[in-house]
Amino acid sequence: MTITNQVLITGANRGIGLEFARQYAEAGWKVIACCRDLKQAADLQELADTYPDIKAYPLDVADFAAIEALAENLKGIKIDVLINNAGVYPHSDLNHADPEQWLHAFKVNSMAPFKMAAAFTPHIAASRLKKLVTLSSKMGSLDDNTSGGSYIYRTSKVAANMVMKSLAIDLQAFGISVAVLHPGWVQTEMGGPGALIDTRASVSGLRKVIEHLNLDNSGRFIAYDGKVINW
Repeated sequence: MTITNQVLITGANRGIGLEFARQYAEAGWKVIACCRDLKQAADLQELADTYPDIKAYPLDVADFAAIEALAENLKGIKIDVLINNAGVYPHSDLNHADPEQWLHAFKVNSMAPFKMAAAFTPHIAASRLKKLVTLSSKMGSLDDNTSGGSYIYRTSKVAANMVMKSLAIDLQAFGISVAVLHPGWVQTEMGGPGALIDTRASVSGLRKVIEHLNLDNSGRFIAYDGKVINW
C-alpha cells in the first residue's frame, strides 16, 4: 500500500514557496499551494499544470476569515506538513518606520502563522507525520543582531518565533511537532540577486530539516543546513 503525504504551503506563488511546491510535487506528495492572487500566479499555475497533485487555492493570510473558510473547505483532509511561508518585508530604519506597515507586517508575519495553526490543527493532528513549520529568519534572532535596522521585519519575526515556540508546547498533546526555519540568504524577490544561495538549495535543505523534525526536537530554530540558531 502506497502512502501519499500531503503538504500545505502559503505564499506558494513565487520564491521559496513555489520551490517547496515544486520539490514536494517532484517527490510524489500532494500539494495544497496557497497564494493571495491566483490570477497573478502564472508560475504556480504552470507548475500545477505539470503536476496534477498540486491544487492551488486563493488565500490572503492577512484575512483571518479566509483562513477559517479554507480550513472549513478542507475539512477532513489530512495535512502532514503545514508550511507558513507567506511573509512581507517593509523597509524600515531609524528615520522611517511606517506604523501601518508595521501593523500589517505583524498581521502577516506573526499573527497569520498562529491563525493557520489554530485553524488547521485538526487537519495536521489527523495526519501521519503531524508537522508545522514557519519560515522565519536570522533577522528575528536577538543573538544574531549585530547590524541593527530593519525594525519592522525583525520585530515581526521575533514575534513569529515566540508564537511557534509556544505552539511547540501547546500542540504536543496533539502529537504535532513544530519548528522555526531559517532559509538562508536566498536569491528571491525579497533576498535580492546578490544572495548566497538559490531557492533549490535552500528548499532542499529545509525539506531535510522538516523530514527529521519530531517531538523530541520540536520547538527549535533551525537553519536550512541543519544548524540550530540561538533565539
